[in-house]
Amino acid sequence: MTNFLTQIEFWQYLSIPFIAGLIGWITNWLAIKMTFLPVEFVGKPPLLGWQGIIPSKAEKMASVSVDTTISKIGTVREIFQQIDPGVLAAHVIHAVEPRVEEYVDELMLAEHPVFWENLPITARQMVYQRVRKALPQHVDNLILDVSHNIEDLLDIKEMVIQRLVADKQLLNKIFLECGDVEFRFIIKSGFYFGFLFGLVQMSVWYFYPAWWVLPFFGLLVGWATNWIALNVIFRPLNPVKIGPFRIQGLFLKRQPEVADAFCQTVTHEILTVGNLVHTILTGSRSERAQNMVRKHIKPLVDEAPGLGGKTLTQLAFGPAGFAALKQQIGDRAIEISRTSFDDPAFQHNRAEAVKAIMVQRMIELSPPEFQNLLRPCFQEDEFKLILVGAFLGFGAGVAQLIFVFGQSLF
Repeated sequence: MTNFLTQIEFWQYLSIPFIAGLIGWITNWLAIKMTFLPVEFVGKPPLLGWQGIIPSKAEKMASVSVDTTISKIGTVREIFQQIDPGVLAAHVIHAVEPRVEEYVDELMLAEHPVFWENLPITARQMVYQRVRKALPQHVDNLILDVSHNIEDLLDIKEMVIQRLVADKQLLNKIFLECGDVEFRFIIKSGFYFGFLFGLVQMSVWYFYPAWWVLPFFGLLVGWATNWIALNVIFRPLNPVKIGPFRIQGLFLKRQPEVADAFCQTVTHEILTVGNLVHTILTGSRSERAQNMVRKHIKPLVDEAPGLGGKTLTQLAFGPAGFAALKQQIGDRAIEISRTSFDDPAFQHNRAEAVKAIMVQRMIELSPPEFQNLLRPCFQEDEFKLILVGAFLGFGAGVAQLIFVFGQSLF
């Protein structure tokens, strides 16, 4: 019987570090999941329920991302110049030219259907030809004007925040892809660090089997494994040489790899040509941009009547009709501008051009600047995650005391 009891006690004690490792793994896994999920609040707000820390702070996290990272690796002007205004103008002309007849017919039939339908085909052809001939110069002038005034037309911070608040999955994606290695390390390290704590816990329990030892160490494991993992990821900031070894925070050692992943997402899903143009024409500063489009496109009416000159066209339409036609052309040009850059191949090509400069800039960031890419997602409500981990660890310690060792709390 004595030998049997001794064998049971052996396995009971041996289970302590493994249970501690399991506690560390579960609490760290749960901390990562609670950081990102659920994307939308589940439960009864404001207190009964949970929303992932990143999605719940979407606006703040997006703002931090711009202030600490994006603004340091590319200004609005640099991004626009890297996209290349000349390429943009050529793309617009290429997209619009084949549909000149369609656009002219659409506008004329909407404003002056009787006049346009009774106009001889040769006269219509003259209008088409003159519009097609005048179009490149007006588009070039428009893009050049936008390029010179881009900082006044586009608030890149507003654009990024709106995009990420509207798509919280994309916000999560930025952090998850950049910190994939680190998040997997946090979860795995929970078991290893927990196991080491468990060895200490086993020794203390053997010599001092007080009721509070297991719950206390469970709490300690739930709290400390997360804290240690975070410090291993971000500390030391700068490389420290110890003998033949070069020690630096895991995330910081991966700066080139992370820079590529981050800039890939930012340039291909946020700072795309389509999103930039859409924000310029619909954002808080859009009125000036729209007026700019109208200013450069309206002269097409003056230059391409094909009816013997501007004066005869005004007489045919009347002053009000002529002015209305100009307005319609300006409005249609704005609509065309918003849809001209939806071509996936063109967007990919321009995104790669922007990515090239941003990756290099990001690699050159100092360690304190670079860590700000991922560090904020742990700093937001970090105490809540630690409390949850500590609470679960304490509960597991109590369960271990009762069900493994058959003791009571008091």
